[in-house]
Amino acid sequence: MKKGMYSVVLLLIGLFITSAQLVTYPSVTNESFQVGEKLRYRITYGFVDAGEANLEVKSTTKKGAGSRELVHVKGTGKTLGGFNAVFKVNDTYESYIDKKGIFPWQFVRRVDEGGYKISQDYTFKHDKLKVDNGDGKEFTIPVGIQDMISSFYYARTLDFKNVKKGDIFEFKCFMDDKVWPLKVKYVGDEVIHIRKGKFACKKFVPVVQTGRYFKSENDVNFWVTDDKNRIPILIRAKIPVGTVKLHLVEWSGLKEDLVKVK
Repeated sequence: MKKGMYSVVLLLIGLFITSAQLVTYPSVTNESFQVGEKLRYRITYGFVDAGEANLEVKSTTKKGAGSRELVHVKGTGKTLGGFNAVFKVNDTYESYIDKKGIFPWQFVRRVDEGGYKISQDYTFKHDKLKVDNGDGKEFTIPVGIQDMISSFYYARTLDFKNVKKGDIFEFKCFMDDKVWPLKVKYVGDEVIHIRKGKFACKKFVPVVQTGRYFKSENDVNFWVTDDKNRIPILIRAKIPVGTVKLHLVEWSGLKEDLVKVK
């Protein structure tokens, strides 16, 4: 009888511990992107097109823990024309993103830049608050942390409705075996003219580390469409030898049409 009661107590303790460790996943309202969306960017150095970047949201049969539904995002980047002879780039990034929470369950990175190569396969275990880096190491993470490519899509779901100049948005990203705080500061509204026309945008600058920015806020700027799509249409970065721009040149499968300013 005592042994039976002892077993029941242990069982109850085990159930309590298990239930106490259950993870509550974040839930995100996504009105910004959908399966079928394709974005193509040109990377310009000075007046020359130096490269191209493509992003696509696709369906997948893969599942997260507990059979959670995912979407598959693939990003590619490559150099164009004569830049292949100078410094050839051929990069691929993939993320399998939770459909309800917009956070990754798997991340794949294949980088080949001028012969410098990186190969990463991260498995996110949000149910266990861990990430496996594919090289036999596990790291503790907060639930809902982002990867390098899922960050692009999660940022598009942030609420800018009542944003004020100087407001800072922050979320965490797991990158190169470390947890990094990503911060962006809203600096105002602008109408931006790119090759495809004029668009009403919100302008942001990235914030690095705690309370610190790049040497000048104008070193890196990016503009996001002021609509539900919230698509970055222009990123401009100053580097020691000039200015690099990444601008949107083609899109399809959007949730909402992009509206040009006349």
